[in-house]
Amino acid sequence: MTTEINHVDHELIRAAAHVAATRCRGDNHTMAAAARDQDGRIITAVNAYHFTGGPCAELVLIGTAAAQGAYDLDTIVAVGDRDRGVVPPCGRCRQVLLDYFPALKVIVGTRDGLRTVPITHLLPESYVWADHQLDTEVNGADAPDHYQPKLA
Repeated sequence: MTTEINHVDHELIRAAAHVAATRCRGDNHTMAAAARDQDGRIITAVNAYHFTGGPCAELVLIGTAAAQGAYDLDTIVAVGDRDRGVVPPCGRCRQVLLDYFPALKVIVGTRDGLRTVPITHLLPESYVWADHQLDTEVNGADAPDHYQPKLA
């Protein structure tokens, strides 16, 4: 289910667009992201491109938010430099965002304009990484049924 974009979401888009326009220079920083935490604070970041791979703006934002004590992000958006507008998260970012913030809303562009959608809609029928981590004390017969290995 998609929802109409609201005023606060436009504020996030403006924040990311401002960072993209003023901080993204050259080929190393081409995307900016902005997120709102549960307290209403806006955090921004840019990607760190490198030919060996590098974190997208959304992933840099997760670390930046944590460094600022913001652990409960509510909504996120990414904007490209050179007036490219809102850009949806890549597959890797979708999975990481889902794993860190399963209730997160993401602003995306569609044929009908901008929309705010739950991260779960961008990665349907997915798993959440934390759900598949075994407790270090759980092993063998003590493991829950869904952790038991299947024998052929």
